[in-house]
Amino acid sequence: QVQVVVSGGNLVQAGGSLRLSCAASGSISSTNVMGWYRQAPGKQRELVALISSGGITNYADSVKGRFTISRDNAKNTVYLQMHSLKPEDTGTYYCNLVWRMTDYWGQGTQVTVSS
Repeated sequence: QVQVVVSGGNLVQAGGSLRLSCAASGSISSTNVMGWYRQAPGKQRELVALISSGGITNYADSVKGRFTISRDNAKNTVYLQMHSLKPEDTGTYYCNLVWRMTDYWGQGTQVTVSS
């Protein structure tokens, strides 16, 4: 049974910082891709950032230079460090694990950036 658990969402003022964490557990190997997606009210879920077990990263253009994704392979944990937050970063953030061509999703965590 694979579980993906998210923590770290909060309310923050524009220009502030937040760090999200996501831990995957169960019978999975560290050879996987983990990432973050977000969904704003009335909008589709969109990719924020991905990281492979080899450390290859991919970011949405809207967060490049402000967000950093990292991971601890030994713990199957991925982090999203967010700086210079903007009101448009507001949304529910979801962690995703792709392992053996299967998607696993964590519960969403709310990030609200006030102007």
